[in-house]
Amino acid sequence: MPKTDLGKALQTARELELTVTGRVTRKKISFPVWFTYDAGTLLLLPLNGTETNWYKNVVKTPALSLGLKGASVSLSAKPSTDKDEVKKTLESFRAKYGEADVKKYYSKFDACVKVRVP
Repeated sequence: MPKTDLGKALQTARELELTVTGRVTRKKISFPVWFTYDAGTLLLLPLNGTETNWYKNVVKTPALSLGLKGASVSLSAKPSTDKDEVKKTLESFRAKYGEADVKKYYSKFDACVKVRVP
């Protein structure tokens, strides 16, 4: 999928497949995640903040893959614990998925991940 098509697909999708590299095993690990997307930036919110394993993996190895509609693209992530960035990400998740579902599934709000989609 060309990256321009990926951007369009990200505007309407509710979840995508995230593939990260295990920090200990170095194996590829894939799983579905919720995300928000705006102006070429994908925002991810770890379920348990900095305690989330995939977040720890991204801190160690920022290279990841995003899978959507049968296609995948390799990109680089920027993990963050900046309170303003986390707050912005949390607000975007609440707007997309609803406050009740975010409260139901997410328990710690001290980290986020930004992925620039060119």
